[in-house]
Amino acid sequence: MAVLRLLISMGPFNPKKIKPMATSKFHYGYVIVFCCCLIMGINIGLIMSCAGIFYSPVSTDLGVSKGDFGLYMTFVYALSFLMLSVAGKMMDKYSARWLLTISTAAVGLVYLGMSQFNAVWQFYGAGAVIGIALSFLLYLSYPVLINRWFNIRVGFFIGLCSAASGIGGVLFNPFGGYLIEAYGWRTTYLIFGIIMLVVVAPLLGLLLRDHPDDKGLKPFGEKEDAVEVPKTGMDYKTAIKTPVFFALLVFAFFMISVSTLNLFMPTYVTNLGFSVEQSAFVASAIMLGVTIGKVALGYINDKSSLMGVFVSTGLGILGFVFLLMGKEGMALMTLGGFLFGWAYAGVTVETALLVRTVFGTKDYSQIFSNISIALALGGAVMAGGWGYVADFLDFKFILSTGIVLLILSGMIGWYSLCKSKPNKIAINT
Repeated sequence: MAVLRLLISMGPFNPKKIKPMATSKFHYGYVIVFCCCLIMGINIGLIMSCAGIFYSPVSTDLGVSKGDFGLYMTFVYALSFLMLSVAGKMMDKYSARWLLTISTAAVGLVYLGMSQFNAVWQFYGAGAVIGIALSFLLYLSYPVLINRWFNIRVGFFIGLCSAASGIGGVLFNPFGGYLIEAYGWRTTYLIFGIIMLVVVAPLLGLLLRDHPDDKGLKPFGEKEDAVEVPKTGMDYKTAIKTPVFFALLVFAFFMISVSTLNLFMPTYVTNLGFSVEQSAFVASAIMLGVTIGKVALGYINDKSSLMGVFVSTGLGILGFVFLLMGKEGMALMTLGGFLFGWAYAGVTVETALLVRTVFGTKDYSQIFSNISIALALGGAVMAGGWGYVADFLDFKFILSTGIVLLILSGMIGWYSLCKSKPNKIAINT
């Protein structure tokens, strides 16, 4: 009877009065960030950041010059350059989850093969396969996925994922160096391949999802009860005919050209009379600047894309000035390297976010993949091009050229953002 009286006192049943259960604040977008950090930290950390530690032992063992062996990196950049426009369309048409998983597994298998190679031409073939895979892993993975899964803090998360490659380089370079010293380069390639094939690829296949809809979610920052609206921005066919598109191609080429000067910084430092150990310290300062710069630039871009461009190029210019004055002391040289790292960081962060700000999210994958062609081309041409210039001209002239390129990059970034206003795409991301 007591139960009956309680039910009567509650009145008629009204489902609208029932409060929904509290939902967890965890968003699956954070898992996507974790997967992107895996790709950049482990895959790119092993493939790109650790490439240099193999030059000496492999070339010595095969009886070829370091230049002949290092040519395989030209194949990496060249095939990325040729593949990028196709890769952007594939990221839209097919599952990014499986494209990135298969690319990781493919590179893992290639590294297993590299552990058994006996001729330099075999590395050239391997470089071609790696280049195709990197068009997805290095250039498109985190910019495309973060843009799909996040409506706010896009800059911060792009910067964070990009910074993971620097952290991976810091961790895996000494690890790889130890393995080469203790077990040889073949075993090291084998272990690197196993890490990608057995650890990273399965995790990506298990955890990655293409769109928030796959998990019944809205992009992070969008209200769950919000009416779904089409992605805004310029379509691909219109975008590639605009002057701003070509301006951003030049921006990307100039920025990657500046970043490749990093390859020659140790030589510049030792030529000034500093020791090899001191040159390594400057190299570490550069990588610290890259890592901190990527995260910070992402955060700054969430406030203002224009400020992000000016901070990246401005600090890079200041860094070159200090490097030019570096003969005065190691402190200036180290500070210059750290500030130069911010310009290096802007290559990936600023390019990805400028494309989003200027053209919107409608056809982001295809537009960004075409802009990234300039990154791959610039990397392939200037990585060796600066070396030839250094054979004939003083390195201070090259650093001064870097200052000019950064000034032009800043002006192009400003021009692109100003031109985006008529399209009603805000300067703030």
